[in-house]
Amino acid sequence: MPHAVPHVSEIAARDMAERFNRPDFRAWAHRAHTTGGCAQPIHLRGGVDHIDPMTGAVLHRYSTAREPGGMLRVACKTRRASRCPACAEIYRADIYQLVRAGLVGGKGVPDTVTQHPAAFVTLTAPSFGPVHSRRTGAGGAVASCHPRRNGGTCPHGRPVSCTVRHSADDPRLGQPICPDCFDYSGAVLWNAHAPELWRRFTLAFRRYVARSAGLRVAELREVLTVSFAKVAEYQRRGLVHFHAVIRLDGPGGPDAPPPAWATHELLKAAVDHAAGAVRVSTPAAGDVPAMTHAWGSQVDVRPITTSGDLTDNAVAGYIAKYATKAAECVGTLDRRIRATDDLADLPVTAHARRLIAECLRLGALDEYAGLRLAEWAHMLGFRGHFSTKSRRYSTTLGRLRAARFEHNQREDAHEITTGRLPFDDDQVLVVSHWRYLGQGMTPGEALLTAALTGKPLPPFDPSTAPYGSTS
Repeated sequence: MPHAVPHVSEIAARDMAERFNRPDFRAWAHRAHTTGGCAQPIHLRGGVDHIDPMTGAVLHRYSTAREPGGMLRVACKTRRASRCPACAEIYRADIYQLVRAGLVGGKGVPDTVTQHPAAFVTLTAPSFGPVHSRRTGAGGAVASCHPRRNGGTCPHGRPVSCTVRHSADDPRLGQPICPDCFDYSGAVLWNAHAPELWRRFTLAFRRYVARSAGLRVAELREVLTVSFAKVAEYQRRGLVHFHAVIRLDGPGGPDAPPPAWATHELLKAAVDHAAGAVRVSTPAAGDVPAMTHAWGSQVDVRPITTSGDLTDNAVAGYIAKYATKAAECVGTLDRRIRATDDLADLPVTAHARRLIAECLRLGALDEYAGLRLAEWAHMLGFRGHFSTKSRRYSTTLGRLRAARFEHNQREDAHEITTGRLPFDDDQVLVVSHWRYLGQGMTPGEALLTAALTGKPLPPFDPSTAPYGSTS
């Protein structure tokens, strides 16, 4: 049953009525369903020919000429919930299944993996200056933000104390108590080097485990495999931190049990050592001094169990939740900064604006050219992958998508673009020709899609609407 359509502008209402009254509305609505309610579909024009390689005869031909508007709309498949909630939900579900399979089995992983030591690890960034925070006491009562017995002011004349008991939705959370005291250069450079810190962490972890077992790292691979899946999350202060599942397997991965000496205690000790041991240095440039970057002091290591507070379902759900979010959750943009953008007019928080400005400033220095800070300013300097896993942790996103594709083929045999054809397409020549026309929907189309599919709408962005449509 169609869902209620939210309040719309007069222009959007006219656009919606025009689309609804077109002769091809039913075909258009069908396409909206086949894209899963995608909020920014990609528009293609072209076709596919299936040709018999022996005779040259055309066995089947598909053309977008028969589609509404003469073009095919396909799902964008983004992972960002802020851009397309429908496609991001599919990505979230895939990540959930991927992570959970590595904890309880399934998707090609044996269920004996539940007997392997596994922990949920959180690695955070260090402090670059005090920020407003919500703290709770042992009984759950909210405590004062940053109480200081003697009060006083910082070198910039601002109070260093904050006695407010912030609510969970207080917009001040994560914002510096004194923006001029906050080390924006250090924060941006730390974000840029977080992926390298993670890489060095995994190396130090393996070295510690090998040394504890009296082995060299090369020998460790013959008796034990370290598997992991991780996701990056932005804290409200604009710094990334990593949540990871780390699991100890036998040689070759989850099919073999780890040696008896590979315990939860060893796993925790290896994490604590590696988190405190790794460093990444950056050179001085301009007014920015040379820096040494390391993980923050808050390192959390908790064993994963099949029952209790930290179960496989809870861990998989938590990691999957943050796989669809990015820096936009802390008040910045979910798109790149354009040369035509006026930084002062961007719809971002004051803290995010200064982090973006620092990315652009440092990105112009030769010493930091390799960090591509200007290109990743909207991500506050972080340019790593948001969700990654080791090779043998569990299944892959590619296999999950292939299984979903095969399922769609069985469910809808009449779809020319995804359904079964009356011949084995492995034995024919497939010639495709496509042309990209644009991406997105008009405001009226977006509202109709939401009403037809029940999928939520992201905020309308004129830059993603086709043909420059605006509301």
